[in-house]
Amino acid sequence: MSEKRIGIIGGSGLYHLEGLKELGWECVETAFGAPSDELLLGRYQEREVVFLPRHGRGHRILPSELNHRANIMAMKQLGVRWIISASAVGSLQDQYAPCDIVVIDQFLDRSKRSADHTLFGRGIVAHIAFADPLCSELRSAILEAAERLGARAHDGGTYVNMEGPAFSTRAESLQNHRDGHAVIGMTNLAEAKCAREAEIAYATMAMVTDYDGWKPHDPYVTVEVVIEYLQRNSETAKKMIGDVIANLDMDQECSCHSALENAILTDRDDWPAETIGALRPVVGRYLDKV
Repeated sequence: MSEKRIGIIGGSGLYHLEGLKELGWECVETAFGAPSDELLLGRYQEREVVFLPRHGRGHRILPSELNHRANIMAMKQLGVRWIISASAVGSLQDQYAPCDIVVIDQFLDRSKRSADHTLFGRGIVAHIAFADPLCSELRSAILEAAERLGARAHDGGTYVNMEGPAFSTRAESLQNHRDGHAVIGMTNLAEAKCAREAEIAYATMAMVTDYDGWKPHDPYVTVEVVIEYLQRNSETAKKMIGDVIANLDMDQECSCHSALENAILTDRDDWPAETIGALRPVVGRYLDKV
């Protein structure tokens, strides 16, 4: 199995990349349970690609029901070292218009499930560095793809991660707008945390579908509006993802790929055997070092 695969997490339509071949769905079991769906393995211009529909095919899983640990661990078990995330977001500022893409560089956590957003615990304690939560190398690759394709993409911005599944109240949206945050969504922070712990480089393409609820004279966000702009965005997103896959330097190393080197606090002699078994895809290379 290759250990230089590129992962994509996004909506079901994104795996219809023109030129993606040798396709096959694979069921992956992890120590954290089942991921959102089977994972689609294929090749794109001789690069090995793994795709996961975040909410399952047919969009069956609520944001608050997602098993992020299983999703990321499944990617790790399949040899993924880079993950491009594509997801719908609401804009919190005028400059981020529907159909724009924001290549975010920060998160604000307003979720309620932090215990489910780490691979560690159960006898092994780790504290990853997360001041810069998105991979700078992968962000650059996405921005370069946008420039080559003439896509309207913004460099940087904070993604407010709310719980959902309801959209924001108008008061919440106005507060996020006044605080100067860029976009709001329901899924990407936990993916980024687990990916960093799994030593997978991760970056987000935040696809703007609406203005959330802060603009006083705009219609409030609805599912119909989100779907309409997602469909408009999907072709641009697929072209950008294809460009990143084709041009990414697969041999480059970044700090994401060694995030655990100084992160594990628990003495090696105290690691429970059961937890080692569960985390072996992540900690295996540290078993003789810690």
